[in-house]
Amino acid sequence: MKTKLTLTIKKEIVEKAKQKAASRGISLSKMFEEIFEKENPEVEKTQEQLAAARFLERLKKESPINALEKSDKELLREHREKKYV
Repeated sequence: MKTKLTLTIKKEIVEKAKQKAASRGISLSKMFEEIFEKENPEVEKTQEQLAAARFLERLKKESPINALEKSDKELLREHREKKYV
């Protein structure tokens, strides 16, 4: 069953929400429903957050880098010796 809902929100926020819904090709009402129909409702993620999540998933699939023969301290010491000697 559907019912009407009246909200009081800043005009700028309403315009942004309408633009976002339009960019997704859905109505503002449908976008609102989608957000809260999820099992665990949470604030919709930004494009940057979605990209970061995809990147982390890719990193999980990568094989680990082989350990270096020298420690970071040794490499840093060698670098300083070459630079300042």
